[in-house]
Amino acid sequence: MSSKIRIRPVGKADFDQWHALWEGYNAFYKREGPTAISDTVTQTTWERFLDASEPVHALVAERGDVLLGLVHFIYHRNTTMIQTTCYLQDLFTAPSERGKGVGRQLVQAVYDAAKAAGAERVYWHTHETNKTAMQLYDKIAENSGFILYRQTL
Repeated sequence: MSSKIRIRPVGKADFDQWHALWEGYNAFYKREGPTAISDTVTQTTWERFLDASEPVHALVAERGDVLLGLVHFIYHRNTTMIQTTCYLQDLFTAPSERGKGVGRQLVQAVYDAAKAAGAERVYWHTHETNKTAMQLYDKIAENSGFILYRQTL
């Protein structure tokens, strides 16, 4: 098996492996049981990744035929700049691959895609308890100092 990691857009044939990573990501954030993401939302999200007219994108990291991680990102307009901005919504690396540069490569691939798409900024947030990820984020991005608030409607 090759040790080289390749970052590429997700494809139809990736569903089963992507889904396993997606489930791991959601479990990490305690979205299981009664708070689980519904199958309808998961399937709709998957279909959006494969629809070129959607602003939602997915990249995967693979070694050989095995998916090691995923990243999802969305382009949108912004009221504080003319150019599009890019929201990096989900980033997950298989536990066995953490600390090996997979997450960094996935984020860099989003930076590259966003730059090619004419976006001025990539941004994201993480939970305050995600200290491991924050160690990486502190090396590759600026902390904006903003706090996330939300209200489910």
